[in-house]
Amino acid sequence: MENQRNIILAVLLTALVLFGWDAGVGYFYPQSKTPAQVVANGGADKAVSPLKPTREGGLRDNAEVALEQQDLKTALASGGRVPIDAGGVAGSINLKGAILDDLVLKRHRETVKKDSGPVRIYSPAGTPAQEFAQFGWVGDGIQAPDANTVWTAPANARLTPQTPVTLTARNGTGQTFSLTFAIDNDYLITATQRVANGGTAPVVVQPFGLINRTDRTASLDTWNVHSGPIGAFDGSVSFSTNYKDVVEGGVVTKPGRTDWIGFTDVYWMSALASVNNPAAGAFRSLGNSLFRSDLVYDKATVQPGQQLERTTKLFAGAKEHNVLDRYEDGGIAKFGLSIDWGWFRWFEKPIFWLLTSLFKLVGNFGIAIILLTLIVRGIMFPVAQRQFASMAAMKAIQPKMKAIQERYKDDKQTQQQKIMELYKTEKVNPLAGCLPIFLQIPVFFALYKTLMLAIEMRHQPFVLWIKDLSAPDPLHILNLFGLLPFDPPSFLAIGVLAVILGVTMFLQMKLNPAQGDPAQQQVMMLMPWFMMFVMAPFAAGLLIYWITSNVLTIVQQKFLYSRHPQLKAMAEKEAADKQRAAAAKG
Repeated sequence: MENQRNIILAVLLTALVLFGWDAGVGYFYPQSKTPAQVVANGGADKAVSPLKPTREGGLRDNAEVALEQQDLKTALASGGRVPIDAGGVAGSINLKGAILDDLVLKRHRETVKKDSGPVRIYSPAGTPAQEFAQFGWVGDGIQAPDANTVWTAPANARLTPQTPVTLTARNGTGQTFSLTFAIDNDYLITATQRVANGGTAPVVVQPFGLINRTDRTASLDTWNVHSGPIGAFDGSVSFSTNYKDVVEGGVVTKPGRTDWIGFTDVYWMSALASVNNPAAGAFRSLGNSLFRSDLVYDKATVQPGQQLERTTKLFAGAKEHNVLDRYEDGGIAKFGLSIDWGWFRWFEKPIFWLLTSLFKLVGNFGIAIILLTLIVRGIMFPVAQRQFASMAAMKAIQPKMKAIQERYKDDKQTQQQKIMELYKTEKVNPLAGCLPIFLQIPVFFALYKTLMLAIEMRHQPFVLWIKDLSAPDPLHILNLFGLLPFDPPSFLAIGVLAVILGVTMFLQMKLNPAQGDPAQQQVMMLMPWFMMFVMAPFAAGLLIYWITSNVLTIVQQKFLYSRHPQLKAMAEKEAADKQRAAAAKG
């Protein structure tokens, strides 16, 4: 019974961690040092999302996907663009407005199909998947460039890591505006804004950067994985604002110094970071499912013959942990924490490091997960030995416990006291068997978060039909593994891995000593099939971890039974006694 209690405890504690920990910590220990101040603006339309967002994000409606392709073809063929070609991204800058509205991620495909195109992160205004970045100025008494300004680029300009590009515009009253774009080999664009005052009087300007996007392409925002507005303020990353908050408030401002601000999906992010000069950040609802994040510098006076310069970094790309950490080392505060590891990151990141190190060694993430499981179980094997020894000791004192329970059945307080004295006399710790369960839960949760968040896991295959370890098992029993033309509802989408998980859990429980009354045993025998349904929607990699752990537990139990023959003998004796009792009743 002790081992069965441990299994129940494992299930309950795992559920508590998965579904309650982050929510509780987020409530009692909010990550932002200062709360968001919501300023009513009014007039913002409610965001509309006709279809439920997916985990990865992107357009969900087939008509919108077709319209996006048509609009992109028209917008990008109109000319007046500066090509972008770097190691991580490709695209173009629209000279009308100097807008970065065409960007794809060269390292990441839309789907697991090898011929699918690259992930698109920026699309021009007016397209269904609208998202872009823009830099400009608010002029005080002077004409500053706007979205209709056509900027001038050098002949044959091309933005690459080796060739920055400077765009210029003049307002006719003596002021010259310029934007210099530089790009690295990953996902960082550095924009330097300059205004030179060639007039005869001082001018006042206020530089800004913005990111504009629709939430129609947003990934699913859940209790444990944030999708939506994001930023770092006074050195603390805030995940507390979502699109609904911005719609309700119209404008959500963030007090304090804005280190960086933007929008994130599970795998992709677009964010602006100020360089050397303080700036204020805000999120705005523009209506019709459109949103904007602003990075606004203080107003500054430019004297005749002088110029003003502000530099901003724009990240537009995939949330690859090593890239984000490198940008953080380069001065963008807490940028690595834009991956929503949560409060357990102190443990999740080492597990992630070990998993990726094993992947580099073997070249297959599925095998790396199996090796990780072997390592974890190997480390905990001495603890498991103690667990089984504790089980053997508990079994040995069962007759004495039953005698105490029978003798003091009408005096529960004395009964409990005598049982505790028995534990002390026999040197038995009834909680000793729980330790392996407690040790496994952080590993399980860390792997769960890794599979949910780490883009390094995206589209990683295992064997046969498992093409993406970060996604659920694609083969479902109810539609005969795809042969029948329908997709079962999520709660009935039982895949092959979920069935294997249920079978291995059942075999594992069959090896446990039979304890308790028949009704209790029947409940325990239903537990594997209950967990089969619960775990079916989870990432395939997580099920592989649990299946491997179950198989290793079965092997370990057989080995430890051989080390503790009295435990096996007692289990066999109890089974025989139950059979005789059942035959006698029959």
